[in-house]
Amino acid sequence: MTAEHSNPPTPQDLTVHAKSRVLEIVFSDGAHFHIPFELMRVYSPSAEVQGHGPGQETLQTGKREVGINALEPVGNYAVQPTFSDGHDSGIFSWEYLYYLGAEQARLWSEYESRLKQAGMDRDAPMAEKAAQGCGHHH
Repeated sequence: MTAEHSNPPTPQDLTVHAKSRVLEIVFSDGAHFHIPFELMRVYSPSAEVQGHGPGQETLQTGKREVGINALEPVGNYAVQPTFSDGHDSGIFSWEYLYYLGAEQARLWSEYESRLKQAGMDRDAPMAEKAAQGCGHHH
């Protein structure tokens, strides 16, 4: 095991900027990210967003204005935000937040191409859950 894996960067400072809707994080290795709430919400690690396997993801839309109402610590390794749309089942590990911050540009473009493929845009209202369930809930 390399030294960097046994000691992954941890947040030294974490600030929720409600007005600009970004989570600012300064990590122990000096990385400094401003992660938009929308990006966090769209890439939430919850089953509700990610599904239960590849290809099961639920495309999130209409999240441009989403806020974070609360940010609860989970042990010493993660935070669990409560988003203003009620979504609160995503647990964001430090590693995952680092990934979101570091890969932000690529993740945005992946999101935009997924929207394009679906013929939707960022501001479209979320489709009803019933219409896009796991396929076996009739």
